[in-house]
Amino acid sequence: MNIYVGNLDYGLQESELEQLFREYGEVASVKIIKDKYTGKAKGFGFIEMPDEGEANTAIDELNGKEVNGRQMKVNQARPRREN
Repeated sequence: MNIYVGNLDYGLQESELEQLFREYGEVASVKIIKDKYTGKAKGFGFIEMPDEGEANTAIDELNGKEVNGRQMKVNQARPRREN
């Protein structure tokens, strides 16, 4: 399952985010989205977890959790819309 994670601290590293989600199961990939010009984090990212049950548990447990002073928003990612 692809999971959206928003309202992230701009200094949070992908490895730290992966560690948070790994407590709930296998993590296939972690991607924090960065500005293509500055290289700075945009404050959101995506986690891929292969097991849907583990992914749903992670969403339930981590949505609203405070990390580095910010409450994360965690939910199932919606498909990207074409313009």
